[in-house]
Amino acid sequence: MIKMIALDLDNTLLNSQKEISPANERALKRLHESGIKVVLCTGRPINAIGHYIDQLELHQPDDFTITFNGGLVVNNQTKQPLYAQGTTKADLQAVYDYLRSQGLPMDVLDFDRVYELTELGPAHYKGTVKNIEFVDTTMADLPGAEHSFAKAVLATEPAKVTQAKAQVPAAVTAKLRVVQSQPHILEFLPLGVNKMVGLNHLLAHFGWQAAELMTFGDADNDYEMIRDAGDGVVMANGLDNIKKAADHLTKSNNED
Repeated sequence: MIKMIALDLDNTLLNSQKEISPANERALKRLHESGIKVVLCTGRPINAIGHYIDQLELHQPDDFTITFNGGLVVNNQTKQPLYAQGTTKADLQAVYDYLRSQGLPMDVLDFDRVYELTELGPAHYKGTVKNIEFVDTTMADLPGAEHSFAKAVLATEPAKVTQAKAQVPAAVTAKLRVVQSQPHILEFLPLGVNKMVGLNHLLAHFGWQAAELMTFGDADNDYEMIRDAGDGVVMANGLDNIKKAADHLTKSNNED
């Protein structure tokens, strides 16, 4: 029996206008009211998706969201973390060196804000993520060794992202996990972090098993939760390698 439904946002639950359709809103509210946990799973911080949480009325004391691609499991009501895993400035140095060598921009996120590294030029991330503080800074001025970061992001033209993804050096992959979450976004995550890791912590909190989980996704950063859930569902617009891990395929994100 499915007790929890976890949904990726971009190109999955959200249509091309970045909206939750009225039909999907009604269906998810009905499921939530029946006692099934509805969990949004995203690379974004929770304050950047508050309007979606409000729209679905996911404000019960035991409602949670998976953010930062599994790096943070946070209570929707209290904003307190159930689980968190970050990385260090030292580990992000290899990403910085690589992107700088390619003339590409870089944003760094901790669990509260986005640091835009001005010496690498303008990025497209500010146009993608709303309702979070952006701080202009440099790599040298990032908070130091004791500070925990959620991820680094390359946000630029899709063709440049595709090329950068294909050429990521071993110095980066030895320290961080690299996933493409949208055509114009490449993410550098702490090793061992993925959405299923966060979901496993949340399932354990409720005393449930992965067999009682249904997941919906489309992209690289959804792979593990599609593969490991009792029922993993991939959108028609999803990547071919993610479809191969699915239990079921459904229509596109623009077809409810």
